[in-house]
Amino acid sequence: MPKKILVSGLLNIETTVAVRGFPINYYPIDYPFFGVNSNVAGVGFNVAKALRTLDDDVALVSFLGEDYEAGRICAELADCGISDEGICWALQKTPTSVILFAPDGRRQVYCDLKDIQEQSLDVEEMEYTLSTVDAAAICNINFNRQLIKKAHEMKKLTATDVHVLGNIEDDYNRDFMENADILFLSDEALPCAAEEFIQRLHERYHNRIIVIGMGARGALLLDADTNKLTAVPAYSCAKVVNTVGAGDSLYSAFLHYYVKGCSAEDSLRRAVIFAGIKIGFNGASLGFCTEAEIEAAIS
Repeated sequence: MPKKILVSGLLNIETTVAVRGFPINYYPIDYPFFGVNSNVAGVGFNVAKALRTLDDDVALVSFLGEDYEAGRICAELADCGISDEGICWALQKTPTSVILFAPDGRRQVYCDLKDIQEQSLDVEEMEYTLSTVDAAAICNINFNRQLIKKAHEMKKLTATDVHVLGNIEDDYNRDFMENADILFLSDEALPCAAEEFIQRLHERYHNRIIVIGMGARGALLLDADTNKLTAVPAYSCAKVVNTVGAGDSLYSAFLHYYVKGCSAEDSLRRAVIFAGIKIGFNGASLGFCTEAEIEAAIS
């Protein structure tokens, strides 16, 4: 029976632009044929779509503006089988982003959140929805601060991804780290070795699971239930096209398998395959595979 997961986070329109490399030299015009593409994305959408592809039931919460971009997002949600009932239409304009990506996989993201960071959720109204789900994937955006506290208070399995983190006392992310059973982050800005940083995080916040995504080097898992540190190597796809969204993919697939009942280590091994296949596609919300494809890759 599919699990039901609450996903609360950003929805936006994302434009990806293929560049020759970083740094970018100035020239007045370039012609990257089929190198400029626009898709529905945002962490909330990426996670929700990934979970639906893996056959989970998703309750989505987010904010949009009443504009053309929002209409496009809602049409895409419908195509994915995701209800827009949890959308609040309070923004002046729908968020957008531009991502420059190079042939070596590096990318540079420009994310225009519009006025979404000024919004807030009525968490009392969210209690019923929280009571019906098996887990809550709560993105590190301002309107989710009280939601993750409420979910934690209700003893729901809470998961968050704080993305780039360089300080365990980071003011912006503290609320999310303090209330997450499952904590994900990237190694891009770590001030020390991942093995040391993950231990420091656990000593400070006592999360049940911590995963550090390390790109081409795979991922590092700390499982507090077994008191074990495990490094999982990356899954090699045929060709890396664009690494944007790889972290969202890793996080989503891990949560899917863990909520389903797999061990943390088995969940991460499958999540690494899911993310490895995904980066062969251009776009944060493109390239998600099914459970059957993951199992075929394992065998």
